[in-house]
Amino acid sequence: MKGADAETRAWAHLSALGHALLHRNYRVPGGEIDLITRDGDTLVFTEVRHRARATHGTALESVTPRKVALLLRAATAYLTREYGRDDLPCRFDLITIDGPVNGGALQHHQAIT
Repeated sequence: MKGADAETRAWAHLSALGHALLHRNYRVPGGEIDLITRDGDTLVFTEVRHRARATHGTALESVTPRKVALLLRAATAYLTREYGRDDLPCRFDLITIDGPVNGGALQHHQAIT
């Protein structure tokens, strides 16, 4: 389960930054958010991407406009279902891991849209 391993490593990174975990693998029809955390007063929706090899591009390159649209859909559903509104302070982050899941280069990209 390398996807779960990548998410575990990403969560360890966010935890070290002081984030509080709210949900992991939040699913709605047509979308999923890997990690939902709270960073101070801000909700953070984090997508985790891992590529063991760059044969098909880097982890960052694997985020397509379609994937971003699905993240936005899932985030809006989360906000309205959990909080009854969609205007709370939030951001979208991306954590990429290129190479071995436990030792590859981890990058934290903030505020993707």
